[in-house]
Formats: sequence, structure tokens, C-alpha cells
Amino acid sequence: MDQTLYLILLLIALCSVSECVQRQYHFINVNKTWTEAQRFCRENYTDLATVDNMNDMNELKKSVNDGNIWIGLQRKDVDKWQWSSGEPALYLNWRPTQPDGRDECAMMRNGEWHDASCSNSLTFICSSSNTNTRLVFVNQTKNWKDAQSFCRQNHIDLVSVRNQNESQQVKKFINDNQRSDDVWIGLFRVRDPWQWSDQSNSSFRYWASGEPDIVNKLKNCTVIGPNALSQWHAYFCNSQLPFVCHEDKLILINETLTWPEALRYCRQNYTDLVSVHSVEMQRRVMNVVKGASTGAVWLGLRHSCTVGLWFWVSGETVCYQNWAPGNGTGEENCVSGVRSGAVQSGGDQHWISRPEHDKLNFICSRSEE
Repeated sequence: MDQTLYLILLLIALCSVSECVQRQYHFINVNKTWTEAQRFCRENYTDLATVDNMNDMNELKKSVNDGNIWIGLQRKDVDKWQWSSGEPALYLNWRPTQPDGRDECAMMRNGEWHDASCSNSLTFICSSSNTNTRLVFVNQTKNWKDAQSFCRQNHIDLVSVRNQNESQQVKKFINDNQRSDDVWIGLFRVRDPWQWSDQSNSSFRYWASGEPDIVNKLKNCTVIGPNALSQWHAYFCNSQLPFVCHEDKLILINETLTWPEALRYCRQNYTDLVSVHSVEMQRRVMNVVKGASTGAVWLGLRHSCTVGLWFWVSGETVCYQNWAPGNGTGEENCVSGVRSGAVQSGGDQHWISRPEHDKLNFICSRSEE
């Protein structure tokens, strides 16, 4: 078998979502109120503990003692819109006066968004893994939840519309299919009054049965309970309890260096340039790059002209991808020099291909140890 083809097939076979934990948890066995604990964590680490998934939760449990222990979740009584794929809704294209606050799901009409009752029966658009056509129009009417299930079972998910370019593509796609009526998209309202101290978009929850207490609105902070599963309970914020801080393993470096210089800096001072292997990691990168002084920020992405593939310098396969249109195709112009990957610090914060000698800020990752 041709060696290039063999390598491509091998990389495809290795693709899987990495489960490595990207936060380090620190149990502080000192009794403080929730606000005092938050202040301590922000001064000494990153913030009170945020939990993205069960992998994070299992890691956190290794570091704590029995008893009620503060984490960074607090009741704020706000709601937000997000995509079915789990991505936050950073770009919004509502029709004027929309959303009106009465409904929980979103549809597209003439290129603009309206909120609608999730029980309505509408046609819908799925996102597809087919590289030729990333959109699939489903000429069946279903409620929003059933449409979501159909897309997840047969394609990828209900379509996300993350920027103006994608909005125009979806509008054109609807018109090309001669549809002018209402069509479901993957946007829905999350009526969750609980927010993380570090403003994370994590929607992961691990409440014990009967929690959170929706009757007693004085219980506005969250503890890991003393039960064997370490499930969460709402608790009085002025209680004096031990707590868990987290230290984010991503560090934005505001120096402007070329990609090889950034790689050397990270390996000498931390562990490596960051690899982005999941939606959760991309969210963390999006939070970190807000403080950048350059329009893009180096990632640990490198292009190989030999096999025409992108790879992470940490050794991980590029499975999850978040390229801006026209980037990351593998058909880079190798004559003009080696290309490396960066994330936009503004706008949609997609990945872009840049010459390695551009000088940008960069993100290092700390060791797993």
C-alpha cells in the first residue's frame, strides 16, 4: 500500500475524543463562605472549581475529603441560547422584536430567526459529515426534539449557524430547496439559573435527587455532597465550608513570537503549545484568547507538506476541527513556506492557517502531572 495512503488511514483510525483533564483541582481544607472561597481561589489559582463532564468530576473526587465542599456553581437567575451541538450562541440573527421570551426553540424564516414553541411541527435542516454538502434538508415535519433526534441518528445534529457566512449559506440552501416557510435550526433556550464562577459555558450538572431546591431561593450556592456519588446540593452561601479550586492548564502568553519560537517557549516553561481536541477545549481556548493583543493566537497545529495533513505537535490526531472557511484543507502552498495553525482572537474564533514566521500571541498548556 502507498505509504501516504497508509498514514492517512492510520490517522483516521486513531481519531477519538481525548478524555484528558484540562484542569487541575486543589482541595482547600479551610472553612470559608462561598464568596470568601471564590476570592481565595482567584488570588491563588484560577477560580472556584468548574466541572465540564464526568471525567472532570471523577478527577475532582480524587482530591477531596468527605463532607459538604464548595464548587463554583451559583444561582444567578439568567437564561441563555445555545446550539444543539453544545456550542454557545455567540452570533445571533434574530428578527427585530425576537426573541419575545415566550418560547424555547428557534426557527429560521426568510434568513432571520424567530423563537417558537418546541412542540410545533416544522421541516428542518441537519448538519452532515458529507464534505460535498454539509447541509441536509429534511422534508418531514417534526417537533424540535424529534427533529434533533432524527439529525443525531441519521446525520450529525440540527444545524448550527455560527456566523454571518453560515447564515447566508443556510438561507441560500433553503431557497435552493424552494422552501419559504419556517424551518427548525439547532438553537434552543437554556433556562438554567446556575452559572459558574469563572463564567464557563459548561452545561454539565450532577445534581442529587430532588436538587437543586427550587423552593428555598436562599440556597444559591453549590456543594459536593457527602454521599458516595459526590452528587451536588444547593446550599446556603454564608455557610463555612472547605472548597475546591481549579487551575486551568491553558496559559495565554502575550508575547509576540513566531510559531517555532512559541513552541520552544512553551516546551521550556510549561509543557507544549495547546492541542484542541474537543468542543470543551475549544470553549476554554475561546475564553483564554479574549485577553490576546494580536488578531490570532498560535495553537500547536502544524502542516506537513509531505503527506498534506495537519497534526498536533503533542502527538494527538486532529479529529475535532474548527477551521474557518477556506482553511485547513491540507492543500497548503508549501512553496511559500511552512504553515501553522492559529485561532482567531475575535469574531467566530475559528482556526486559520498562517505562515510560521508571523509573530503572534500563543497558548501554552501545563503538564498533566
